[in-house]
Amino acid sequence: MAPALKKRWISLYVENDVGVLAKIAGLFSGKSYNLSSLTVGETEDPTVSRMTISLYGDDKTFEQVKKQLNRSVEVIKVLDFTDLPIHKKEILYIKLHSLKKEEMEEVMRSAAVFGVTVCDYDRNSLILESLKTESKNSDVLQYYKKYYATRMEAVRGGSVAIESVSRSER
Repeated sequence: MAPALKKRWISLYVENDVGVLAKIAGLFSGKSYNLSSLTVGETEDPTVSRMTISLYGDDKTFEQVKKQLNRSVEVIKVLDFTDLPIHKKEILYIKLHSLKKEEMEEVMRSAAVFGVTVCDYDRNSLILESLKTESKNSDVLQYYKKYYATRMEAVRGGSVAIESVSRSER
């Protein structure tokens, strides 16, 4: 029987140097992991970057990966968010084009219902911006795909996550 795969969230503090991302990504590919999401950004310290990684994996292999990450010279700290209360969001942009006036009005109404921002528009095109959880962004994307699939372009950024601080989240 194959080991159970589970959604994992991990955050790494790493040295902000050339080649670090490639080395970390190589470690995951060497374990045959397919990353669901990977974001990297500079922290409050410009010499340190923070990676937020989402993937599916079994317990044994995931523990091995964490140990290897902890042994890596470029990795400063490894945080496993898998079973912790966290706040996480991803960004989604949807560009819709060749819309009629009535369609533009309907998209604006539906954007308000979804809590999505219209961040740019002209006479017959617009761009929606959604900063939500991965699953809520999937719902938003599916809705617009249903009606405008041939006239849309979508771009998703990876999720970022941080551990909760309030007791109510624990």
